[in-house]
Amino acid sequence: MELGWRPLGDRTAGYLADWIATHNGRFKAIISHAGIYDKFSMYATEELWFEEHDMQGTPWTNPESYRKWAPLTYAGELGKFKTPTLVICGERDYRVPCTQSMEFFNTLQRQAVPSKLIVFPDEGHWILKPQNSQFWYKTYFDWLAQWIK
Repeated sequence: MELGWRPLGDRTAGYLADWIATHNGRFKAIISHAGIYDKFSMYATEELWFEEHDMQGTPWTNPESYRKWAPLTYAGELGKFKTPTLVICGERDYRVPCTQSMEFFNTLQRQAVPSKLIVFPDEGHWILKPQNSQFWYKTYFDWLAQWIK
């Protein structure tokens, strides 16, 4: 039975942060951890099954779906909303390549959106090393404290 929705999972939270950032300005701050920004360049992931399933095909058989569901498509709105955005990724993330976060961050910077990029060169999709995890949480809460008053 198709319900028309699925529960938010591991691959969805960062994507939703990028989507929200490109679709409205109602939040005081956004934090994007391992967010999917460009659906076409997600073809660099080791998990192609998810992309092809969610987009109902490949980039060459269903390019409209990849375009429609990529936050990159709506990137021009970032400069309008100017929502302060913290972007975090692990350089060894093969599920959502770190380049997704770098593309998103560069777009924010080019549109003068207050933003910060944190790249963990020795982490994957999850930030697991104790000192990195502590830094992640400190940076996360510091960002919120700075922008949410």
